[in-house]
Amino acid sequence: MNDQSPTAYVRPKDIDTRASLSQRIAWRLETIAWDVIYWAPMKALGPDRASDVCGWLLRRIGPLFSQHKTMTRNLRLAFPDWSAEEVARTALDAWESAGRTAGELPHLPKIDTGPSGRVEVVGAEVLDRIRESGKGAVFFSGHFANWEIMPAVITQRMPEAVMTYRALNNPHIDRRVSDVRHAYGTQVNAPKGIGTRELMRALSRGAPVALMNDQKFNSGIPAKFFGHDAMTAPGPTRLALKYGVPLVPVSTERTGPARFRVVFHEPFIPEDTGDPEADVQRTVDRINAFLEAHVRAVPGQWFWQHRRWPKEAWREAGVM
Repeated sequence: MNDQSPTAYVRPKDIDTRASLSQRIAWRLETIAWDVIYWAPMKALGPDRASDVCGWLLRRIGPLFSQHKTMTRNLRLAFPDWSAEEVARTALDAWESAGRTAGELPHLPKIDTGPSGRVEVVGAEVLDRIRESGKGAVFFSGHFANWEIMPAVITQRMPEAVMTYRALNNPHIDRRVSDVRHAYGTQVNAPKGIGTRELMRALSRGAPVALMNDQKFNSGIPAKFFGHDAMTAPGPTRLALKYGVPLVPVSTERTGPARFRVVFHEPFIPEDTGDPEADVQRTVDRINAFLEAHVRAVPGQWFWQHRRWPKEAWREAGVM
């Protein structure tokens, strides 16, 4: 088990002291707005209505944000045969999905695999096998539907699992989100950048870890994604090779307001031929192929807002 308490909060300790007074004041004001304008109203609405309201709102205001241009470029690059109408419709679907995720966040502890019936789990036997093996595993997925649901399902069965996440800039809001994640069972949420040691400690004692592997990672390796090179984090692959544990693909699909299907696909062991670079590249390619297949299956439920590809790929595809 992890030597940290179930409410451990992992974050650089000097983040507040390095911030200016004006930054600390801004954080406090943002937190007040978060609590009053967003969190309390969404909490009061309940999971279904909060999902509907936030989804409706972001579908309408999302196109006003600068990220909308990124989304449409990404969609045109990934689906060059699509019409302008298909691109526009999928972009709106993606905004709605992101909005629903925001509305559902305050209700995560209620979105479980128990009596609520909100989460259908396919492949639960995969979790059972990993738990019984006592050797750990590396779960990987992407920002599909509500990406908080995958770690919730894992930790409800294996509380010792360690999850990575991208820490929010505002430490007070980051702590609030972390507390919600702890409420559904996660012992340690390891923020990217300082969480590697937590993942290694977990795997060394036979506990599973879970990571998202679909965002741009500048210091990663180029791997094909929708036919274009995208800098991809090799971390999950390297961890699986180092500790001799399986990689477990996971997909999440929204089936309704605050309702989901989470699928644990068949685990695989990365091939170890003695050529580390080739082994890592081959496995990263396999991970990207899995992620791409799920994005293609439900394109409106992926987070298209981030810059997954470099500008050079946009130029080559003629979508600038």
